[in-house]
Amino acid sequence: MGLGGTTLQTLKLATIPTPSASSLRSVFKPLSQSFLYRHSRRRPALQLFFVRGLSAPAVQATATATPKTTSPDENGMKLQWKAAIDFKWIRDNKDAVAANIKKRNSNANLEHVLELYHKMLNLQKEVERLRGERNVVANKMKGKLESSERQRLIEEGKNLKEGLLSLEEDLLKLTDELQQEAQCIPNMTHPDVPIGGEDFSTIRKMVGTPHEFSFPVKDHLQLGKELDLFDFDAASEVSGSKFYYLKNEAVMLEMGLINWTLLEVMKRGFTPLTTPEIVRSSIVEKCGFQPQGANTQVYSIEDSDQCLIGTAEIPVGGIHMDSIIAASLLPLKYVAVSHCFRTEAGAAGTASRGLYRVHQFSKVEMFILCRPEESDFYHEELIRIEEDLFSSLGLHYKTLDMASGDLGAPAYRKFDIEAWMPGLARFGEISSASNCTDYQSRRLGIRFRSSEPALTNPKKGKSNLAPPQFVHTLNATACAVPRMIVCILENNQQEDGSVIIPEPLRPFMGGLEFIHPKPR
Repeated sequence: MGLGGTTLQTLKLATIPTPSASSLRSVFKPLSQSFLYRHSRRRPALQLFFVRGLSAPAVQATATATPKTTSPDENGMKLQWKAAIDFKWIRDNKDAVAANIKKRNSNANLEHVLELYHKMLNLQKEVERLRGERNVVANKMKGKLESSERQRLIEEGKNLKEGLLSLEEDLLKLTDELQQEAQCIPNMTHPDVPIGGEDFSTIRKMVGTPHEFSFPVKDHLQLGKELDLFDFDAASEVSGSKFYYLKNEAVMLEMGLINWTLLEVMKRGFTPLTTPEIVRSSIVEKCGFQPQGANTQVYSIEDSDQCLIGTAEIPVGGIHMDSIIAASLLPLKYVAVSHCFRTEAGAAGTASRGLYRVHQFSKVEMFILCRPEESDFYHEELIRIEEDLFSSLGLHYKTLDMASGDLGAPAYRKFDIEAWMPGLARFGEISSASNCTDYQSRRLGIRFRSSEPALTNPKKGKSNLAPPQFVHTLNATACAVPRMIVCILENNQQEDGSVIIPEPLRPFMGGLEFIHPKPR
């Protein structure tokens, strides 16, 4: 699209209607002061810092480098950012970290990380030595000196300065290389997580039984065609494969699912959000996703440092980036509505047909920031909310404790929910809930500070408040719309070709109880 010689990149997004004000009044609450430190005029500028300890000993393989916000420079090039990785902890717990890398099937090179860390420590010592010598020379030149002695000191100072500049440049390069390698190390793993590939995942819970049909079962593609709900052919011409138009009652079903889910989650104390759907690639990286590479799931915008989001987890995680939150405000609970965009690289087969695996879809995502000691509790809360939602829709599903080899780098533990899909004659994933502990917050720079005084006496002139700690972050899918549509159509189909709308969704679909075949 051209305008005055400028090329514009455009993206059309569907709007999501909201319920009436009266229906929302009971669940909305005033926006919390969650931006207290970040947006307060009195907030001091964030300082570069080093982290010595860990917020929860068994969890963290990360922290002690200087966090640095990424932003594009004047030429649009991405600047390097640094995660607060605790290299000393990694070194001191080498065996545990190595075992964790193995059980996660990670390609992280721990030995190289430790080698680089050792080199960095030695180079830091050499830099400090030269700085000390330069200071000694500078102090000597303050006194009365013979001309020859002053000239000798000037030459010595010049040589020290040149040597120091060279070493500092080497140190900077080494630090960047160390960061790049260490960022490949995955989060530690919960001790109860099953070890192995996806097949070793264990069932935590099984709810319901498969629907019994006295007639041939249709899949959602056939149902959608007969009920005039989708148009994949036109979408493939307009956008390419794995895109679709929703039509007629399917549009109402999508909106009904979103608004019902949103209100149900808000009743549990979550603040609703809509999010940006284009973010900086650095935010994607800090959340633990890879925006580049052959099998990336991320759409990157050419000639920019921006990407389309694959989940609202990414922009929600970025809200409190580089901030310190008052401990009294935790936990912060968000429920976000967004479109999601995924390349689905490597996906193929019957399991990816129709709406099951697409490039663009709507999703309702839950996100929590909490104290480290509370993250296991909130992980259980998230999976319980998901189970309550899916039970209300009458789904037959199972909850899985996912095995170590199936965990993404940020996840300490992950629960998946798979629902029975009669058209596929198998269970299909409809949701997941992950506890990422401080993996993301150490990259995003999200900390909290308790109002309780420090245990030790502070140094003169220093605050007596306890030092800030990294929050734990958790995320969970409340409703991935296309797969929920698959479940509803296939499980609620009737012999006459109609589909029953689950009762909780009817008030959000104008009272509609059935989707009937259209007259030909």
